[in-house]
Amino acid sequence: MPSPTTEAAPILLVQLSDSHLFADADGSLLGMNTHESLRRVIERVLVEQPRVDLVLATGDLSQDGTEASYQHFRDMTAVIGAPARWLAGNHDEPLPMERVAAGSDLLEPVTDVGNWRVIMLNSAIPGSVPGRLEADQLNLLDQALASAGGRHCLVCFHHQPVSIDCAWMAPIGLRNPEALFATLKPYPQARALLWGHIHQEWDQQLDGRRLLASPSTCIQFAPRSEDFQVDDQNPPGYRWLALHDDGRLETGVSRLKDFAFTVDYGNGY
Repeated sequence: MPSPTTEAAPILLVQLSDSHLFADADGSLLGMNTHESLRRVIERVLVEQPRVDLVLATGDLSQDGTEASYQHFRDMTAVIGAPARWLAGNHDEPLPMERVAAGSDLLEPVTDVGNWRVIMLNSAIPGSVPGRLEADQLNLLDQALASAGGRHCLVCFHHQPVSIDCAWMAPIGLRNPEALFATLKPYPQARALLWGHIHQEWDQQLDGRRLLASPSTCIQFAPRSEDFQVDDQNPPGYRWLALHDDGRLETGVSRLKDFAFTVDYGNGY
């Protein structure tokens, strides 16, 4: 008798976002040593996730845009022992990032893993805090979705495409979300969108798709704040995603325990 079929193990992804590293490992942002907070988040990943299939870095890997900061990020995350994909945020510098990623597939925009396709888009505008998906990125998205076959798709970028009820962040999100959603509309296989930038959790359903954003591995922004405000109650963390063959997605956020720091607004963002 044939043995009963069992579902394949889900694909396990880890999202590390907005690490804001400096060339100097002692560099701090608003009073937090970002190198140390990332190191501790990675330690937590290693304890909680014995198997990781792909690491997603969804922008603002660096605060100062130096090659050394990107090399720090590459070296630190290598201990997870999984392939990784990077995309740029508004603090990132493309050329130093590209130089550190040279000879690897870290900046490969389309990755097939199991029955899923992961699409990494660049929403960063050089010299600008808000984001935009230019025509080449929308075309990349359209072609990647059209050629996905039976695969389900996870679409990743940096800037938020919807209101997150945070007034000061509204002007610095994605400037052309309507173009993004128009491109997605014919493709129900685009199951979820995943971004960074907002330094806080976000999870909603829109038109049958899961919309997700995640904590930073360093400072957090206070949810639903009118003006810029650091959230000193929620510590750094990461998001995990379990992608099932049938298109189901399970996800959660894990944060550091026993983590405290004093906000220094003079050491600005």
